[in-house]
Amino acid sequence: MPAPSSRAELFLGLISGTSADGIDAALVRFHGDGPHARPELLHGRTHGWDAALRARLVALGQQAQALTLDAVGELDVRIGRAFADAANASIAAAGIDRTAIAAIGSHGQTLRHRPQGEAPFTLQLGDAHVIAERCGLPVVADFRRRDVAAGGHGAPLVPAFHAAVLHAADEDRAVLNLGGIANLTLLPAHGDVRGFDTGPANGLMDAWCLRHTGQPFDAGGRFAAQGRVDPALLARLLAEPWFALAPPKSTGRDQFHLDWVEAALAGGESPADVQATLLALTVRTVADALHATQPATSRVIVCGGGVHNPLLMAALADAMPAATIESSALHGLDPDFVEAMAFAWLAREHLAGRPGNLPAVTGAAGPRVLGALYPA
Repeated sequence: MPAPSSRAELFLGLISGTSADGIDAALVRFHGDGPHARPELLHGRTHGWDAALRARLVALGQQAQALTLDAVGELDVRIGRAFADAANASIAAAGIDRTAIAAIGSHGQTLRHRPQGEAPFTLQLGDAHVIAERCGLPVVADFRRRDVAAGGHGAPLVPAFHAAVLHAADEDRAVLNLGGIANLTLLPAHGDVRGFDTGPANGLMDAWCLRHTGQPFDAGGRFAAQGRVDPALLARLLAEPWFALAPPKSTGRDQFHLDWVEAALAGGESPADVQATLLALTVRTVADALHATQPATSRVIVCGGGVHNPLLMAALADAMPAATIESSALHGLDPDFVEAMAFAWLAREHLAGRPGNLPAVTGAAGPRVLGALYPA
């Protein structure tokens, strides 16, 4: 398929991340040609999940549960409807003529991510047929499975977008996404782009906070600030073998969940101390990973929900004193919508017939055009 015309350089990106805290929608205009076209966020909004549906998604992510085929099929449609509603609401709020939108790039909701083993797979739900039908627009979806089929992890995929818009020729940079899972993109001034997950971030902290305070996330890091880091607990959590794996690697809520935390508890820890320790776990695993893979990093550009946690940002700065730690907002990218913008970009790359993965990041056998097109 030919590259989209200059008239139709609008794309809408949709994603619900590991935390399942909402569906992020980003309406993006791309200025220029090729993968390095400058993205402009015209409208970004996070659309809340139906409470019952979100509770089910979180429960499925926190622990392995058997699902009937009927249940999987129903979830696929319900998630697709929610994504379509989010897209339509964003288009209406932006006041954009939908016929100007070239396509929707929909990540979906990850239900399982198993990129290793005899039959590796990754599963994102959110029926793209439903989205296309309800929105009347082409949809590009199912981005991860082609990379897995090519021997990769199918994740992280956002580093290709980071490289296209945030690389600098005069300094070694890293982009840190603090979503449900933390992941790093390494952008050396000269050399190959790399990227990988470092471990849990908001997913564990949000789940622990919800259980013990009734709040869906630790606003401002106030709950963690009430506690102290438990060194013994932190050491037990860090003993998880996954942390010692070399990149490429990826993970998800199905690996780092509250049952995993509780298995490391000695008993008697205060909830606030556990929250503080989970925050320290994120900081330690990010800092260790960056030191091991790109020790000369001079700037860490942070995006994702964690950028709004001042305690977390301050702890990262303390752990990496040689680097400047700053929000992606300083580079023209709203930190809350970088991932959604990336899936708008990936949809654009698909329509242009260009690869969307970086084999050095995912471990795939080579560059691949990602996703499948579902016509309007």
